[in-house]
Amino acid sequence: MTERPIIYLYTDGACSGNPGPGGYGIVLKCGPLRKEMSGGFIRTTNNRMELLAVILGLEAIKWEGATVEVWSDSSYVVNAITKGWLFNWERKNWNKVKNPDLWQRFLPLYRRHRVTFHWLKGHAGHPENERCDRLAVDAGAGALSRGESLPADTGFEQNEGSISGQEFLFGE
Repeated sequence: MTERPIIYLYTDGACSGNPGPGGYGIVLKCGPLRKEMSGGFIRTTNNRMELLAVILGLEAIKWEGATVEVWSDSSYVVNAITKGWLFNWERKNWNKVKNPDLWQRFLPLYRRHRVTFHWLKGHAGHPENERCDRLAVDAGAGALSRGESLPADTGFEQNEGSISGQEFLFGE
């Protein structure tokens, strides 16, 4: 059996206000192939968009057991995995965890592949990160400024009542 190439997944999320209109941007690279994806929501948070970008990127991979290197400027996402926070949240049945709907969607994807996470500094000139940022901003606030309608982030809307507004002053 031939070894499949590494898939490089670059992601970013953006939000105009937190909460506010937001979007995600994704660049997938595998050998000579490249795929870009983006989307936005009328009201969400930056951390939800950062995590959703990773989820949607992993969902786009069609084969099982892929070797995936995720590059993200989100300390929230990268630290949750590399520092083991996610697995503690799972053991505690998602008690007092923000974005449990997305983390529960993420875990089977993470376990389906061999995924390594890398943090990179945002807005520091990395070409793929900069592209993801442009995609995310354009899909969220950019779409809204063009008069396009954006869908609701139902996971955010359903969980919003359980999170006090005070927490948004310092991000998620």
